[in-house]
Amino acid sequence: MKEKKIDIKKITGHHLFMPLLCLAIVLLVSVSYTHSFFVITIKNGILYGYMIDIINRASELVILSIGMTLVASSSGGTDISVGSIMAVTAAVVTYICAGGQQAVTSLAAPLIIAILAGLLVSLICGIWNGFLVAQLGVQPMVATLILYTAGRGIAQLITGGQNTYIRVDSYKVLGSKIGICPVPTPIFIAILMIVIVSLILKKTALGTYIQTVGINAKAAKLVGLKPVTIRFLTYAICGLMAGIAGVVASSRIYSCDANNIGLNIELDAILAVALGGNSLAGGKFSLAGSIIGAYTIQALTTTLYSMGVSADVLPVYKAIVVVIIVSLQSPELKKMFFRLKSRIGSGKEAA
Repeated sequence: MKEKKIDIKKITGHHLFMPLLCLAIVLLVSVSYTHSFFVITIKNGILYGYMIDIINRASELVILSIGMTLVASSSGGTDISVGSIMAVTAAVVTYICAGGQQAVTSLAAPLIIAILAGLLVSLICGIWNGFLVAQLGVQPMVATLILYTAGRGIAQLITGGQNTYIRVDSYKVLGSKIGICPVPTPIFIAILMIVIVSLILKKTALGTYIQTVGINAKAAKLVGLKPVTIRFLTYAICGLMAGIAGVVASSRIYSCDANNIGLNIELDAILAVALGGNSLAGGKFSLAGSIIGAYTIQALTTTLYSMGVSADVLPVYKAIVVVIIVSLQSPELKKMFFRLKSRIGSGKEAA
């Protein structure tokens, strides 16, 4: 029998190779510093450990990266308002649950009604962004800057400028665990969103349409596609994803802190898309790459915290590592290495 040879070039050339390699490097550094990194235990009926914490804490970022990937692909821009939309959604949900009060121990309205109302508001926010970008042709950064700036103010108006506390067990389920299941609920929600969006993109032509519009909107229009509608739809989806992430984030702390929920998470969502090997200029995208990027960022954050890096200094270290990772994935850097390798090879042959 002939032995099958491993095609190294095919493996290294795969679009997920670099994202996975970067994640592996971050995890290896984590293990070298924290020997109990992969140790998983059960405390108070729920799984505990560094790996569980990474997967759990990355859930909101994973959900956001799904919407951000579609937006970047279709419009060649990013939605910087997702963090504020999370805060607005949390404010709506807690306001309805608390009946306008600051703290309650029993729900003033059915939880499902409050969640649906919050998601509806997040969808409207996404529709607003989509209208500005797709219909009016406003630059994505400028269009989403409106809600980025005003969103937290809107959330503060809804909550009356106070944190709203929901001291009800049923409200904590989405952010903690379901019954005796030891796996944190946010992990299931993130997986559910990944599966739903992946099936929609694979079973319909939406994924192809989004990429086509992102590559060349004029050509897409000539073949019968409607770039305005497709871009509008991606921003609506991104808003809805932000709303779901906002509900999970609020459930984690069983309250609404409009100043801190989703704060600066839009930057991590954009980085997740970039680390996944996706172009922020639009075109082809890899949802799997963005998801891996989200886990890489959370793994990096958790590792830095375990090393004793303070929250104030954390962005500096994170920025340095992210620059290195993004540079490694740069096509120009790969070309430079290839040219350098060719010159070295030519020099050896001449000798």
